[in-house]
Formats: sequence, C-alpha cells, structure tokens
Amino acid sequence: MREWLAGLDKKSRVKIGSDMKDVQDRWPVSKPLVDGLGGGLYEVRTSLGKLEYRVLFCITSGCLVALHGFAKKSQATPRSEIDLALKRKKQVES
Repeated sequence: MREWLAGLDKKSRVKIGSDMKDVQDRWPVSKPLVDGLGGGLYEVRTSLGKLEYRVLFCITSGCLVALHGFAKKSQATPRSEIDLALKRKKQVES
C-alpha cells in the first residue's frame, strides 16, 4: 500500500489521504465516498479529474486498515483487486 501511494503524484496522494482521513474521522460513511464490497471489505472512492482511485480497507479491532490501493480503469472493481484485499484482510485478522 505504501509503495503504491509513494508512486503517485503529490496531488493524488494528498487527495487520497484527505479522503481516508474523512472516513476515519466520520466512520461509518456511505456513498459516494465509501462503498461496501461485502465480507467486511470497503472501498474509499477518490476522484481527481478523470482519475479514479480506490483504497480497499477493513475495520478490525476498531481500526481502519488500508489493505490495497489501485487506479480504477473500468466500471466494476476487478475481482483480482478484491481477492488481493481479502487475502490481506485474513492476514491482518489472524
């Protein structure tokens, strides 16, 4: 997650960070900022012009845990991105 964020331009990092802070400070949050993906997995939806970013996260032990981030290129969230986040969620919860 950190490596992905570090590879983004400053404007994108700041916007994603701001959205994540809003979610953390105001939880529970709903659309359009957050959407549930099922199984305790959620996505923060960040838009910056034509760019769409997603940060997949879970809540465990009262903490928001960012599991995976990516630039969205299609309408639906790719299954491979969800599967990776679910794998990381299991690791965090064990």
